[in-house]
Amino acid sequence: MGEKKSGEPALSFEQAFNRLKDVVAELEQADLPLDRALALFEEGIGLSRVCKARLDEAEGRVQQLLREADGRVVEAPFTARGEQQP
Repeated sequence: MGEKKSGEPALSFEQAFNRLKDVVAELEQADLPLDRALALFEEGIGLSRVCKARLDEAEGRVQQLLREADGRVVEAPFTARGEQQP
């Protein structure tokens, strides 16, 4: 799971997200040639899929940690540090 099929190391969420931000910034340039724009768009789609996969993995791990002994998943509201629940 830590590597791509080609043997290259898989990107972390942070690496993929940062590259995705760079891709979006480059796509926002008005004078970008069509071929370059299409290549960037394709890369961006792949990066967004990497980000989604990493987020899905994290969600699964959190659910596993919150699972009760009887198998039920206990949902708890998320509060950021320093925030109080209403």
